[in-house]
Amino acid sequence: MTEEIIIAGFGGQGVLSMGQILCYGGVMQNLEVSWMPSYGPEMRGGTANCTAIISDQLISSPVLSTFDTAIVLNQPSMDKFENTVKPGGLLIYEENGTTRKPQRTDINICAISAFEESVKMKNTKVFNMIIIGGFLKMKPVIDLENVIKGLKKVLPDRYHNLIPLNEEAIRKGMEIIKPEHVALIRDIHS
Repeated sequence: MTEEIIIAGFGGQGVLSMGQILCYGGVMQNLEVSWMPSYGPEMRGGTANCTAIISDQLISSPVLSTFDTAIVLNQPSMDKFENTVKPGGLLIYEENGTTRKPQRTDINICAISAFEESVKMKNTKVFNMIIIGGFLKMKPVIDLENVIKGLKKVLPDRYHNLIPLNEEAIRKGMEIIKPEHVALIRDIHS
């Protein structure tokens, strides 16, 4: 099992920490991981993305040009990364951050309204955890308990009181993700 993921959006959306949390969760599950961040000089409000690789085998390189999964949180990221998803792969997009739906028919496409849901939860900081929940629903490559352990590694100790809220957000993401298009090339849970 190898899952190659690109997560992209604006700085401040938790893009980089999503990749870190997934990778730490993979470590807790005794998997090999690679996390490579990329962000513009302006950071918050600028573009940010990270590559996360989770595998049960050694990872030869963190540098990728195509991905099994793309998680895009805004329109510039959709424009840049939609075509990098491997045929039969998965694209998850945040509905409120994009102005157009993905156009490809050879990939699995899911929409998630994470920002809207985070407002309902009265804490927009859990936005990225809702996204992680949606991803884990579609690609259960890491057990939830290990993702929570990964979250504890990424989140500073002073915020550990928010771990139950973050777990609730992950579960909410699992509930609200909406498959929009299923490609017949490869099973979405493979």
